[in-house]
This record gives sequence, C-alpha cells and structure tokens, in this order.
Amino acid sequence: MSHYAVTNPATGEVEETFATYSDEQVEAALSGAQIAFEQWGRTSSKAERSALLRRVADLYEERKEELADIIHHEMGKLPEECLAEVEFSGAIYRYYADNGEFFLEDAPIQREAEGSAVIRKLPIGPLFGVMPWNYPYYQVARFAAPNLMLGNTILLKHASLCPKSSAAMERIFLDAGFPNGAFTNLYITNEQSAAVIADHRVRGVSLTGSERAGVAIASEAGAALKKVVCELGGSDPFILLSTDDMDATVAAAIGGRYENCGQICNGAKRFIVVDSLYDEFLSKFAEASENLELAPLCSKAAAEHLAEQVREAVESGATLALGDGVNDGAYFRPAILTDIPEESSARYEEFFGPVAQFYRVKDEAEAVKVANDTVYGLGSYVFTIDPAQGERVADALETGMTYINEVGADSCELPFGGVKNSGYGRELGALGINEFVNLKLISTSTPGRF
Repeated sequence: MSHYAVTNPATGEVEETFATYSDEQVEAALSGAQIAFEQWGRTSSKAERSALLRRVADLYEERKEELADIIHHEMGKLPEECLAEVEFSGAIYRYYADNGEFFLEDAPIQREAEGSAVIRKLPIGPLFGVMPWNYPYYQVARFAAPNLMLGNTILLKHASLCPKSSAAMERIFLDAGFPNGAFTNLYITNEQSAAVIADHRVRGVSLTGSERAGVAIASEAGAALKKVVCELGGSDPFILLSTDDMDATVAAAIGGRYENCGQICNGAKRFIVVDSLYDEFLSKFAEASENLELAPLCSKAAAEHLAEQVREAVESGATLALGDGVNDGAYFRPAILTDIPEESSARYEEFFGPVAQFYRVKDEAEAVKVANDTVYGLGSYVFTIDPAQGERVADALETGMTYINEVGADSCELPFGGVKNSGYGRELGALGINEFVNLKLISTSTPGRF
C-alpha cells in the first residue's frame, strides 16, 4: 500500500491514498526535467519566465479556497491559517516575477587589464526538492519560485502527508503554461529519493526538514558532488529584556509560539526573560495560553511524541507550569515548562508543537548565554525598549535571523535561513535566487589587443 495518503488529523480518517511511483515513472520524470531544462531553461527569456510566474501567482489567488481546504484536511491547520499560507505563497511567486529580471542582471567587474568582464547568472539544471508538511505550499514556493525564474527545473518529493497539495501545485504550473517537466511532483520512497539525488541529471538539492533528514540528504548529495541548501530545525529564543507594554509583548509571544499549533521551525520556543519581568510575563503568557483553541497537530504520532518529550522533561526535574502534557489523539493543549535543569536533554531538543520553555536570567549577558546554548541557530527574537541593546544582542546571537520587537515578520524580500545545526543557505529575497546558480564569468579582451 502507498505511504502517500491524506489522513485528516482531526478525525484520524484516511480520506485518500496515492500510489507510489514505479522506477520507470521516476526515470521518465528525470528525463522530462532534463529535456525541459535543455529546451526551455536554456532558451526562454527572463521576461517569459517572469510572465509565467505571474500567472502562477494569479492561479494561487483564483484557487485559494480550494488550495486552503486541501491542506486543512492534509495536516489540520486552521482554515484561516491555510488561507493565509496560500496567499503568502502566491505573493512569493509574484515577488520573483516582479523582481527576478533585476536580480538576474549582469554584474560588471572593473578589470585591471583592458577589456570588460561581467558575472552572468545562469541556471544549472534540474533540482530536487524534499519538502515538509508543516507549510505545504509556502515551503515549496520558497524553493521553486526563484529557481524557476532563474531557469532551473524542479523535481518535488513532498511529505507523505501532502500528496494532494503537491499534485495541486503541479497542476497550477501546467495550467500556467510551464512546459512539461519544468515542475514535476514525485510520489517516491526514500530509496528512490537517494537514486534521484545520485542521478547525473540532478544538479542541486534543497531540503526543508529535520536535522536527521538533513544529515542523510546532505550526505547523499555530498557523495554525488551536488550543491545542497538545508533549512532544518530550530529552538528559537524569545528574549525579553525590557518593555513599555507588557500586554503587547505577551501577545507577540503568543503569536510567535502558537502559530500553526507551534509546528514552525522558526517559532519562538524558549522564552528567556530578565528576573524583574519574569513573573508578570509568565503569568500573562500562561493565562493567554490556557484560553487558546488550537487545531490538531499534523498526526496522532506527532502528538504522542510531543507528550513523551514533556514527560521526559518532567522526569528530569522540569516543572510543568501549565497543561497536563497528555495528547488527545492528534490534539495537544498548550504546555509550559519551567525550571528546566541544565543537565536535562529538554533544554537542547526542539519541541515541535504547543510547548513553551521558560528561563529566568539576571541580565543581558546571561540571556545571550542561555540563548546560544543550543545546537540550533535558525531565528531569534529580542524585545527591548533600548535600540542600542537590541542591535548589540542581535549581533551576539548565533542565529541566521534576529527580529527585534516583532514576530511573524517573514516576508518575500527578507532572506530566510540559519546557521549551526539549523542548516545553511538562504531562501527568499535577493539571496534566494543565488543558491543554485552558475555565477559565470564572461571576460572580453579589447579587439585587436593580440
């Protein structure tokens, strides 16, 4: 039986299944991606690619209700969050349609010798994307939009929870006018995925997923000399040093922790608060958390894993300050852990769901020390009324992104990515189009020089 299925986490019902591709189908997809690259990726103009991406954005808008309903059933996200994700994904395609030609302009080099030289941004070929379930459209858009604008072609292995949304995306690209093979959805096994990565026609690999998946995919790609972009897990700190509006700060913290039921790589997960504000902040955060009505997690298995993490944290000496830490099927009520001992493994794990960790610190220096005491380095949040302090702490944090006095600020033009075990490479913004690119030097001598 196929492991690609729509299983509604709210009911546990398997609503639809999809057959895993045969090796012959995988070979056809690889061949199609290469043909599309040779016939279209090398010859289409930037203006043509921009127009096609703009049509993709239009189709996301036209089909947003249908697309939102698909992922509501696939992974349980609240309907309003589903719709917001579809709209943001469409905006990403439109962003690269509007700005891609500018991003791909030649970069002149001032030569010391006579003549001219430029760096020209050219595509490299078919790319393989391995994408997660928590943002089925958005994660793909971050990868696909800049690379299709560049002229690369896309092979997608989506999460097994998301077979219907991945098929819907493939249909959008075809309906927008992209040639067959420019964007291909694959229902494949991990073994077939390894074969795709090793195939000589695939020139790059992008993964958004767990740290464990990153190690496996990056190892396979490295063995085949393929460029890799990895956006992996995170245990992002939310540092509160001062505030002139505690209620607004708490509201930001609630949004940062519970968006998508806490299933977000760069969500605020560890709340590091100076002693003078700790008790008030924790009290108000707990009160607001208790009143939330959350969607289910993506699956019963995910909720059971989160419950096990909470149980182990309590057994190691942490205090469960809110919630019972027990799942009800795929549902999990908000939980807060405090007084987590330094030797507890909970301090160093990613809790992918509605669990918040709280740490009391005496000052800025201790806050930075606690924040950096992790293998992860994706995002971070600093709340302070002192602008100089905000900049200083941002510089000291070992993360790829720091947001000062804001959460949920992800936007098309802002690069996304981390350091340490949170991965490497950048998506979105001007940087997102520069990962899988041939930065080709074209140097021209003055005529008649020789």
